[in-house]
Amino acid sequence: MEEESRREIERLQQMIDESQKIVFFGGAGVSTESGIPDFRSADGLYQQNYKYTPEQVVSHSFFVRNPEAFYEFYKEKMMFLEAEPNPAHEKLAQLEHVGKLTAVITQNIDGLHQKAGSEQVLELHGSIHRNYCQKCGKFYDAATVKEADGIPRCICGGIIKPDVVLYEEGLDSSVIRRAIRAISEADMLIIGGTSLVVYPAAGFIDYFRGKYLVVINKSETARTVEADLCIRRPIGEVFAQIQL
Repeated sequence: MEEESRREIERLQQMIDESQKIVFFGGAGVSTESGIPDFRSADGLYQQNYKYTPEQVVSHSFFVRNPEAFYEFYKEKMMFLEAEPNPAHEKLAQLEHVGKLTAVITQNIDGLHQKAGSEQVLELHGSIHRNYCQKCGKFYDAATVKEADGIPRCICGGIIKPDVVLYEEGLDSSVIRRAIRAISEADMLIIGGTSLVVYPAAGFIDYFRGKYLVVINKSETARTVEADLCIRRPIGEVFAQIQL
């Protein structure tokens, strides 16, 4: 097994060395090594027992109907402000800085890619770090929301809503366009830490026309992907071994 792992890393290294326009498409598995639970993993949020299912709680209609219960769940289970980037976030930032990586497309809302130093980050599902009053539009940071007693409210009295895409809400069309363009222009696409079950994001990979398609994920992906290389190991552990 060790020999196989070494060969996988060597192959990944070779592909990265040969590529000039790498795009990374990542999901929850990228942040699990930073201590942020994955919704769909065996020990993730979907497997835990709540009065409401996580899908119900993080839906637009639930937020409107029951903001207090929404924020109780959201603050405890989705806001991890102390989390730090892991080797995957850090290596991706370095790849961007040396001019090899053109975009990080993420389904995560934790902001860890930016914390690691990545600048070209396309957040498909928004960010916990952007929050706006629904009444007057005033901006609030994540700490203000997390530390608020119960429902966070603006000084004008309006309810503050996180800039995250809830169930029943659509993705930002400009972010979608930029993600598709980045993937279609890439010569290498690395898919990491995602089971590829969330659409329309999972369909973005159909736009890839480049040379190397790599999947790095601990479990099998829901979609059959014709990858040139598939590594079933924690992504941080894999990226820690890549040299620039």
